[in-house]
Amino acid sequence: MATLSPSNSPKLVRRKGSTRRRAGSHLPPYPTQDTHDAAVHAIRSFLKGHTAYDAFPVSFRLIVLDTKLNVKKALQCLLLNGVVSAPLWNSDKSRFAGMLTVLDIIHLIQYYYRTASYAYAATDVETFRLESLRDIEKELGVAQPPLTREHPSASLYDCAKLLIQTHARRLPLLDNDTDTGHEVIVSVLTQYRLLKFISINCHKEIQQLHLSLRKLKIGTYVSSASPPDVPEGQNPYHPIATASLNTPVFDVVHMFSERSISAVPIIDEEGVVVNLYETVDVITLVRLGAYQSLDLTISEALNQRSPDFPGVVICTASDSLGTLLQLIKKRRVHRLVVVEGEEEEKKGGKKGRLLGIITLSDVLRYVIGEVGIGECAEPEGESAKAASEASSSVKS
Repeated sequence: MATLSPSNSPKLVRRKGSTRRRAGSHLPPYPTQDTHDAAVHAIRSFLKGHTAYDAFPVSFRLIVLDTKLNVKKALQCLLLNGVVSAPLWNSDKSRFAGMLTVLDIIHLIQYYYRTASYAYAATDVETFRLESLRDIEKELGVAQPPLTREHPSASLYDCAKLLIQTHARRLPLLDNDTDTGHEVIVSVLTQYRLLKFISINCHKEIQQLHLSLRKLKIGTYVSSASPPDVPEGQNPYHPIATASLNTPVFDVVHMFSERSISAVPIIDEEGVVVNLYETVDVITLVRLGAYQSLDLTISEALNQRSPDFPGVVICTASDSLGTLLQLIKKRRVHRLVVVEGEEEEKKGGKKGRLLGIITLSDVLRYVIGEVGIGECAEPEGESAKAASEASSSVKS
């Protein structure tokens, strides 16, 4: 497992006194709540001053799928191109029709597993069209994804607010063709791309985000301080969905579909995190034609996991938000599993035991602040200066 930990502080080297006058220090001021809050407001100002266009990578490809395409071919297209989602296009009406995501495939798998035989599912999926996926969601009683979109010239701050308000992980960016008036899908802004853009361009501000994840209340944490002591029959890790290596894959698929989540921590009998099972792992089984393999245990299914799996990224509640954002800059992180560290172990806890989970939605929600309630006034002085400096040299 990869571990998120702040770097060690350099040793202080003491020198003999000098009669020469010292130059002014260029080190950041001593970290306080005020410097942390000023850095957050500076990041928000930075996002308000830049558009979605600014966050586009230098080179990217956009895959758009016609809703008339059958699910099997669409899935093959996603896997061959190494992506997990794509915008949908209604060719009859020449307009945007939503997004195809891995969760849509999870819903379809659950539907087939409950209502049909493997033989029927294998035959029907050959002709099942993407346009019928919304009917499956209605049948299962799960929430349908909103037809959220934004213009590429919208500010990144507004895009982030829309992502938070709609609980979406990605935001399609649409423009209009000046000749035909038809919609044109330009790109898709993901939570990861937005947070990485911040981590690349707001280096000074991120250095000031020194407060711990626990103090900032970023993420979802177990409701009980001592999960092993919870009475039998109750989920000791509520509200976090968990599984063991002996849990059937379909039980986890049900968690994915019912809760609209994309990963479940795998824990041992003591609650120590040993792995993470994700929606993309289920897609791997489907790609292998293993619709009937959902009765496998998680342990057996993990043996079929792609060797490209990056591993589980863990952190402790005492790690800082700044350290987390620096990690996003270096690695393609989509979630972190929070485990008990040395602090909890000293209090009688178990090192490595599941404590919580942090998603990119949690991080973005904190960085942007409350939405729909009214925006806080921006502090003047150093934060405004920091935002101005960050704006002067933008990288994507």
